[in-house]
Amino acid sequence: MKLKVYADRMSQPSRAVIIFCKVNGIDFEEIKVDLSKRQHLSAEFKEINPMEKVPAIVDGRFKLFESHAILIYLACAFPRVADHWYPADVSRRAKIHSVLDWHHSNLRQAAASFVFNTVLAPALGFPLNPQAASQAEKLLSSSLSKIESIWLKGNGRFLLGGFQPSIADLSLICEIMQLEVLDEKDHSRILGPHKKVQQWIEDTRNATRPHFDEVHTILYKAKSKLAVQRSVRANSETEPSIRKLPSKM
Repeated sequence: MKLKVYADRMSQPSRAVIIFCKVNGIDFEEIKVDLSKRQHLSAEFKEINPMEKVPAIVDGRFKLFESHAILIYLACAFPRVADHWYPADVSRRAKIHSVLDWHHSNLRQAAASFVFNTVLAPALGFPLNPQAASQAEKLLSSSLSKIESIWLKGNGRFLLGGFQPSIADLSLICEIMQLEVLDEKDHSRILGPHKKVQQWIEDTRNATRPHFDEVHTILYKAKSKLAVQRSVRANSETEPSIRKLPSKM
């Protein structure tokens, strides 16, 4: 039976799994679980993933959730996957696991919170939280600095000094790509100082073309849509003030 990938491309880990499958020629059926319509909370999807999150996979009678576990499974279960994605060498595997474990409580937490509290919250009907955004930005900047100083040091183009990407590169970069939905000022302020990260993103994009760009198209569309929504909100907030101004006639 064909592998089924339950995903929403607006989800960072969903994109990582989809790109991995496409790059490695894994035959799969992509089944959209629309987060904006809360389809991940349905009884049907809960049968796939009781945690009610994407991505999740079904391979025959085998079900699995959590993106890092999925990437490891795919790298091991499908024979055509190149060794550099999840090396057979135990020590290199352990180092990849250390990056992935760090990711959850640092880069992912920071990027998700910052994006939500700067652009996504109003679109989803929630108020902005400037304090949460400020705290998230500090952790985000710290996380990007650690990536540069610890895992991108040396002559390699990828994490851990590699010359080809691993599942850790793909997972972390899909997280950072979520910053594409920010306005240009915030995007430049956060990523601008991190030249190594910018080059690493470009190297990973080149190593996974054309799938990287195709899967991330949804972010560029979302950015345009969010910009329009921000403009509409800004106009609606200023119009009442304009009407209240005393006439000078």
